[in-house]
Amino acid sequence: MNEIDRFLLENSGANGHKPRVVCLPTAAGTEGEISVSRWMRMGEEHFKSLGAEVAALKLTNRNEAEQVGFAEQIEQADLIYFSGGKPHYLYETLDGTKAWGAVQKATARGAAFAGCSAGAMFIGEFLPDLRTFGLRQQRAFGILPKSHIIPHFDRLSAWRGLSIPLLQSLLLSENEYILGLDEDTALVGKLGQTWTVMGRQQVYLISKHEAVSFSSGAQMDLPQ
Repeated sequence: MNEIDRFLLENSGANGHKPRVVCLPTAAGTEGEISVSRWMRMGEEHFKSLGAEVAALKLTNRNEAEQVGFAEQIEQADLIYFSGGKPHYLYETLDGTKAWGAVQKATARGAAFAGCSAGAMFIGEFLPDLRTFGLRQQRAFGILPKSHIIPHFDRLSAWRGLSIPLLQSLLLSENEYILGLDEDTALVGKLGQTWTVMGRQQVYLISKHEAVSFSSGAQMDLPQ
């Protein structure tokens, strides 16, 4: 992901100073100290190697999400990065908190926002429970309206001929869509503009009646 994350840092609104990155292991908050520390360490090592100034904040519950000190660091970031873990816990931990308000202020200023796995899922409008093929789901932040975001999509490759029709019939209503993101692959862009696929695999845009794949370098418009 080095090329992708360098691009994010270069376009993060740092305006000449060393980019400030805040890594949040919040989605792993129920997984214990070892998992949280691992995510924090990986974030620090990765973004420091790309020349950024990095702070990994141990923000793992709603009390911590209300801490003014954490919110101030998030608001000053040029890139905010969310780890993997549990997307439902991530959303429930941040919803309505000072930390989430700080994320919104930072991105309104021009900061970049990124995440992997659960850290990508919770910006969709819906959080599907894939263990039930979406029969149980809840609403999330809806930064990408009408979307269901499914990471690790390449892991469905052996069953794709079956899984995509099932997802279309069980998960999607008219005018909703799925973004299927393969590993080592990102969809990069801005709201209301054209997005670009970056990485070594593909991104899938799946509507109720159609499924289209996009390879690295391809540009795509998301449904409004």
